[in-house]
Amino acid sequence: MYGKCGLLDDSTQVFHEIENPNEVAWNSLLVVLALHGLNYFHSMEKTYGIVPRDEHYSCVIDLLGRAGRLTEAEEFINSMPIPPNAFGWCSFLGACRIHGDKKRGKLAAEKLMQLEPENIGGHVLLLNIHAKEQQWEDVKSERKMMRDGTMKKVPGYSWVDAGNKAHTFGAKDLCHPPKKEIYEKLDTLLDQIKKAGYVPQTDSIPHDMDDNEKEKVHHHSERISIAFALISMPAGKLIIVKKNIRVRLDCHSAIRCFSKVAGRKIIVRDNNRFHHFKDGLCSCGDYW
Repeated sequence: MYGKCGLLDDSTQVFHEIENPNEVAWNSLLVVLALHGLNYFHSMEKTYGIVPRDEHYSCVIDLLGRAGRLTEAEEFINSMPIPPNAFGWCSFLGACRIHGDKKRGKLAAEKLMQLEPENIGGHVLLLNIHAKEQQWEDVKSERKMMRDGTMKKVPGYSWVDAGNKAHTFGAKDLCHPPKKEIYEKLDTLLDQIKKAGYVPQTDSIPHDMDDNEKEKVHHHSERISIAFALISMPAGKLIIVKKNIRVRLDCHSAIRCFSKVAGRKIIVRDNNRFHHFKDGLCSCGDYW
């Protein structure tokens, strides 16, 4: 429960208070650590006799990709006794995007789309690889496939608790009552982080859009949620935001900067893992 709420320290403290942790306790801790970017894969079977399952193998793929060891990650995938699940391929695809490996990225995207043909995420990550390499024709081709296919983009929503109530926000949300104050706070935050050196990352946005249009694209729900929390919650209080889809690259960079200029610890839980933002840094090391 603590782990799912983003409270890693409390989760591990409760685990260490268990006199003789059983398989369920160990597995729960492993899942929590995996969600927060850590893992104890090798000790599972050798030391504790726990046979790894597909989610544990996915964590190793994520770990190797995080370190930029894509060849080892590919070899590990080929040696697995079970085929990677969607999370495993998505982790590998994300690593290929970070490190610009188009060949492996295309393979991972194909495998991911075989498992989840209606999931647009694989196409988006592959599109980002093309965009990072400034391969705009490939970007256009991928966008056309997304438009013409059966995939549907899941709308992004974020939730934040304030005043004993859960508040939900969508991208460019204009429906929440204090919308004027929220957007004023968001504009102030954006001005502050730009002065501190933040530069919007617009690599994955079509290159024929002007800068103003590109910046409007980045008013996403997690930023709005954080702005609302900052004007609604006591100073210094931890902000925990939940999001139904993966945090975008540029939003991740912006939130890192928000945590520094606002002097506030922020935890964001997306559909992959927890991100602990503090003093301009994130627990994931800018990789997820």
